[in-house]
Amino acid sequence: MPSDHRLKLTNTLTRTKEDFVPEDASNVRMYVCGPTVYDYAHIGNARPVVVFDVLNRLLRHLYGADHVTYVRNITDVDDKINARALRDYPALALNEAIARVTQKTADQFHADVKALGCMEPDFEPRATQHIAGMIEMINTLISRGHAYQVAGEVLFDTASMPAYGELSRRNLEDQMAGARVAVDAHKKSPGDFVLWKLSSGDEPGWDSPWGRGRPGWHIECSVMSAHHLGPVFDIHGGGLDLIFPHHENEIAQSCCAHGTKLMAHYWLHNGFLQVEGEKMSKSLGNFITLHDLLETEKVGGRKWPGMAIRLVLLMTQYRQPLDFTEKALEEAEGLLEKWDDLLARAGVTATAGAEPATEFLEAMVDDLNTPRALAVLHGLAREARGGDTASAQALADALVFLGFDLADVRRAVDAGRPAAADPALAARVDALIAERNAAREAKDWGEADRIRDLLAAEGVVLKDTKDKATGLVETSWEMAQ
Repeated sequence: MPSDHRLKLTNTLTRTKEDFVPEDASNVRMYVCGPTVYDYAHIGNARPVVVFDVLNRLLRHLYGADHVTYVRNITDVDDKINARALRDYPALALNEAIARVTQKTADQFHADVKALGCMEPDFEPRATQHIAGMIEMINTLISRGHAYQVAGEVLFDTASMPAYGELSRRNLEDQMAGARVAVDAHKKSPGDFVLWKLSSGDEPGWDSPWGRGRPGWHIECSVMSAHHLGPVFDIHGGGLDLIFPHHENEIAQSCCAHGTKLMAHYWLHNGFLQVEGEKMSKSLGNFITLHDLLETEKVGGRKWPGMAIRLVLLMTQYRQPLDFTEKALEEAEGLLEKWDDLLARAGVTATAGAEPATEFLEAMVDDLNTPRALAVLHGLAREARGGDTASAQALADALVFLGFDLADVRRAVDAGRPAAADPALAARVDALIAERNAAREAKDWGEADRIRDLLAAEGVVLKDTKDKATGLVETSWEMAQ
């Protein structure tokens, strides 16, 4: 049964914040566009994965885990994949090279998003598993007068759908052709887009009524979503950049093929992401992959815990632009480390399936207002520092609700300490810092100074930093050089 908390979501289709009312509360259905597996996922790709992971968790809490179906696809047929296969594996047959590229990239994607704390979707269909369904849908569109074959392609006739453009609010006359489609003279309208295109002998292809070929980009998601969720479902999500042409064209194909007015009731889109105040691009040298952050030292000369990346992506409300910076990573890691230390001192651990604090849940059901939810967590931390065990428990439960594993941060911090190889020393230093913190709270400055001096004599340097949100001072440590 749904929770008493009413979820509100901003629907791109209507441009308004609406009460979320699923078609069937016992079968809530969500589809999100996943990666095209030709290259490692970058930090911009990570934002929708994390955002809709949080929404998936919230829906499961509100309606029950057994009553939510979350589908996120993998696009494994694409001209960019073909080009990468030829570049990386020139000695292999193309089909084998493509298989190598897609498997390697998909495996890395799964490892990366797992490190960010993301749950697996209920279904993760691959485009190549649904070619027969794509051919069937294209046949239906042709028979209903919504598609035509010309010059070796099957194209969708945008003029055949009067409602075309409602999602993106673009007039058909103003449309440019969709991504991956050239504006050619054989099109009835410049906005017509490819459903099927012929393949040369050295390109991947499947037999079809229109010759050996491969599908266009947009038809894939229409077929995969309908296969798992039906012709009309509750939520379709993705990045803001997908509104046009991808999602607009998905709607056109799906509605015309199924004879429905809608493809999804609610369309959700996360905002754009910049890096250090600039658009991310390889030409600017600020193109950052999750692999770069998690497994190399490309950013800040070190590896970053997945939980810190997750927190940065949630510090801004999902619909707003986000500036991803090294400073934000440092602040996120520091905050999670402080919360981990606080909960350890309070002796509490998260309770599986616990009901989150009311104020926290009220923020989450308000269109995933994660900044407001995090402000609630700061308040709980402040109360917990004052000795309120119930607040500490609520903090632990809320962090797990949001998908955070504080042990991940603890491992990363310990790995970065020169003293990590000596766990006994690390434990002793942490214990003395806890004693010093207690002395400071009791305003016993002499005892606090004594502990600092004791540690300094052993080569341990303490660093006190003030939490901007709470005004409280936290302490970290490192070995003197």
